[in-house]
Amino acid sequence: MTRVPESPGPPSPEDSREASRGRPGGRWQALVRLLGVRPVHAVRTEAARIGRSVRAIGRGPGRERDLLVQSLKAAGAALLAWVVAKNLMGDPMALMAPWVALVLVQATVYSSLRRAAQQCTAICAGTLLASGAEAVTGDTLGALAICLPLLMLLANWSRFGDQGVYGATTAVFTLAAGSVSAASVGHRLGQTLLGAVIGVTVNALVLPPIHLRDVRENLAAVARETGDVLCAVAGELSDGDWDARTAADWSRRSARLEHRLETLHSARRWSRESLRLMNGPLRALRRVPSSVPPDAEDERWSRITGYVRALTRTLAIAADQDRAPQPPDPEVLATYARLLELIGQACRAEGDRLLGGPADGRSGDEDTEDGERTRRELHHRLEEVLREHAGREAARTTVLGSLLLQAESLWAEAVPAAVRESVRQGAAAGTASRAPDTE
Repeated sequence: MTRVPESPGPPSPEDSREASRGRPGGRWQALVRLLGVRPVHAVRTEAARIGRSVRAIGRGPGRERDLLVQSLKAAGAALLAWVVAKNLMGDPMALMAPWVALVLVQATVYSSLRRAAQQCTAICAGTLLASGAEAVTGDTLGALAICLPLLMLLANWSRFGDQGVYGATTAVFTLAAGSVSAASVGHRLGQTLLGAVIGVTVNALVLPPIHLRDVRENLAAVARETGDVLCAVAGELSDGDWDARTAADWSRRSARLEHRLETLHSARRWSRESLRLMNGPLRALRRVPSSVPPDAEDERWSRITGYVRALTRTLAIAADQDRAPQPPDPEVLATYARLLELIGQACRAEGDRLLGGPADGRSGDEDTEDGERTRRELHHRLEEVLREHAGREAARTTVLGSLLLQAESLWAEAVPAAVRESVRQGAAAGTASRAPDTE
């Protein structure tokens, strides 16, 4: 009989390891299989993000370069505090000064001063309570049992902010260092004050942080992202290929505008705080801070994003088969899409203007005047369709009327009133010139 060759069995773990060692990249593939795809993807994504941040530092001023400057200032303040405390003053407890200086180089000079007061108070309270408890009990464990509950209660007091916990940690360090004496308490408090003075001084005198640019950049980002959402809705409405899932995606994109607004409000708060106590000195040094858009711009774009949310919500309801309202006809939606695209382009142009103006040779006012004329034509055409549907299709009329109202509100907020008024006056003058002479 002919002997049938035996089929090879599965490779053993030893064979797999040997094969992995023999192939180029085998170890890396084995590591990927061991860790899984998600951790490796997360590492790659984070590495790409770090690379973008490094490139942004080299391109010019921005948030990344501000973070680099603040980091170097904090490190420099800590080194200066160490040199002063250890080498110039010969203090045996030189650890406290660089530690305090390091954490007090904050994002604004005002926050550095506020946190310096909070931290110095907390450290003083922790040092004095720990030394007093140790003097009463004569035992480290008993002193900790007495002072730590009191210090943790003080840490939760709102006046301390997020610096209150330094009182409890200072008490632990004080009692763990060994014997507590008046000299050691004095050294610790003196080093704390020295580090606070150096940290605040470095932050105030060496390129004091000013966050006015963040307001303009975030406001421009709100305008551009609003335009992107409107143009995306317009493109899919004009194609006619949209459904409930597409409308839900529009709603999610418009909801992300709310998060962008929160970032804008945070940047506005930082800009106000960065000028507290520093506006006068900066002007005296002829480092006049650049102007920022007024607070009314934040409110205006908050209303615009609200209208976008309402518009996408209306489209989502109209796309739902289980609800009574129905979307208008595709031809009507194509006309409405042109109107939305016009508004989206106006929002994008506003974002470009906030960052320096239009890039082409045409002025923004000319573009806006042409857009206003086109918008009036499209709006007039949609109003005629709305009047035709009013007596025949109540459901479609309701949806179209709501969409038209949101578009009108968006245009009124996105385009300056002076330009709209000039176009109206021009249209009225043209009508008057075409009127027959009755004399």
